[in-house]
Amino acid sequence: MSGSKNTNALVARGLAKGFKVGRGRVEVLKTVDFTARHGDVTMVMGPSGSGKSTLIATLSGLLRPDSGEVQALGQALWTLPSGKIDRFRLDHCGFIFQGFNLFAALTALEQVTTVLKYKGLSPAEAREKARAALTEVGLEARMNQRPSELSGGEKQRVAIARALAKDPQLLFADEPTSALDGENGQIVIRLLRRAATEHGAAVICVTHDPRLEAFADRVIHIEDGKILDDIQKSAAPSHAPFGA
Repeated sequence: MSGSKNTNALVARGLAKGFKVGRGRVEVLKTVDFTARHGDVTMVMGPSGSGKSTLIATLSGLLRPDSGEVQALGQALWTLPSGKIDRFRLDHCGFIFQGFNLFAALTALEQVTTVLKYKGLSPAEAREKARAALTEVGLEARMNQRPSELSGGEKQRVAIARALAKDPQLLFADEPTSALDGENGQIVIRLLRRAATEHGAAVICVTHDPRLEAFADRVIHIEDGKILDDIQKSAAPSHAPFGA
């Protein structure tokens, strides 16, 4: 994985995004500046409707901002053609969502191998790498189970394995613990912590769950489309008590 710890993986300047609502318009992001570093977990926190999910979408190439720029791994993301933005996400980004986004008919192993085949790996290479990723998240005994046979925490771990198997330099998580109890939430956030510490990814996690703050290197609070404060923590404990 390219990118040294504490170097910027992503820099955004002046991001603005609004949406039409009825006859009016709501400005969801208001000229936001943002950076994220390799090896760091950055938490973006705020209440529902604060703009945090819109921010992560504009940073990751999922939603074009009305204005502003995003430099992702040295590339001006929103100057690229849409096909190249799609390829950038496939090659460099991992995504973990609140709703897991798993395919009902696929086993845990197949969920992970499918995305690796899109990256161009052979079936044997994809299978080997998928097995390693599922083992890393503690699902070596559940690889052949489909989502209906997995708990919520296990489903989220499959989603994390799918993201980590790509060796992403940018890992985006949108409310990854909101559907989980405290024990499973702790497992998930420790895996995100490991993605930064051991894999060198820039992990950007949006949440309104205050239990996650203890695991972050940096905490950004956003409200009404503006960043209120940006707190750089000296060190994030890898085994902080979730929900203490």
